[in-house]
Amino acid sequence: MTHQSPNIGESRLERGKRALAEIDGEAGHKVIAALAGIAPDFANYVFEFSFGDIYSRPGLDLRAREIATIAALTAMGTATPQLKVHIEAGLNVGLTKDEIVETIIQMTVYAGFPAALNGLFAAKEVFAARFPVQNGEAAC
Repeated sequence: MTHQSPNIGESRLERGKRALAEIDGEAGHKVIAALAGIAPDFANYVFEFSFGDIYSRPGLDLRAREIATIAALTAMGTATPQLKVHIEAGLNVGLTKDEIVETIIQMTVYAGFPAALNGLFAAKEVFAARFPVQNGEAAC
């Protein structure tokens, strides 16, 4: 999805829900569901702005958007839960484990070793959950 063309009559909320389902899948819906009891309006902001407006813009495909998001969240160093969701999203839109790892390693230059280490450990957790080790295989 390079650009989610709005369907005629499709609201930002509907477009955002469609984009979130494609990008984040189950992990994204868990985040939204967790907001229901405390800030349901905030969940709508995530749908409408983040996914209905920004992720649906032309100019970058979803792979490029997720590389940028993984890089930004890694550099922040304080957003591990969100980083894990977006590592999962990166895999969902076709990034490889190697591309994700290289994106995180690149952030060492700009965000430092602690942020990159935290990012790499987050990736390791996501990869282990998504790609369980079979007997005789090496762990990721």
